[in-house]
Amino acid sequence: MRIAEIHRKTAETSIDVVVNLDGTGLYTVSTGIGFLDHMLEQLSRHSLIDLQVKTVGDLHVDQHHTTEDTGIAIGEAIAKALGDKRGIARYGTAYSPMDETLTRVALDISGRPWLVWKAAFNVQRLGEWDTELIEHWFHSFAQSAGITLHVENLYGSNNHHIVESCYKGLARALRQAVEIDPRKADSIPSTKGMLGGA
Repeated sequence: MRIAEIHRKTAETSIDVVVNLDGTGLYTVSTGIGFLDHMLEQLSRHSLIDLQVKTVGDLHVDQHHTTEDTGIAIGEAIAKALGDKRGIARYGTAYSPMDETLTRVALDISGRPWLVWKAAFNVQRLGEWDTELIEHWFHSFAQSAGITLHVENLYGSNNHHIVESCYKGLARALRQAVEIDPRKADSIPSTKGMLGGA
């Protein structure tokens, strides 16, 4: 089993994360931000990555640190669970429809973090979550996980559906990418012999 734990504590947040890449999509999530919790539950369920997250953050200031640090901690846990990435499929792509909305997500577990984000919202909040922080969560996650991540909302009008299709698309693409390919289970999927760096 590819399991990892991360304990991240700063002056702004205290976070405990456990991931199991070979799980069944079981989750226990508490960040203090209801809509973020809902999205992380979708991430777990549709990636089949078991996810435990407990975040205590300075929500009396705002939601920025809690959102950012939760993305960082989950990304770090996934990177740690992947180890040297031996045998993984590495790439994943998903089209995620939700009613009137369609989002495309493509990713490469390359060790070279990058985010291309093409989604926009016309409301300031979903539940109590500031929508400007959604892109920031994806950026923080991609950076700490070492993933090249492209998220493009192709169309949609309902802000809830747009966000949820982004997370579900990430989940499905991640599920593909972390799978062990039985044809190359003992090799690192790069001609360099390693993943990461420039």
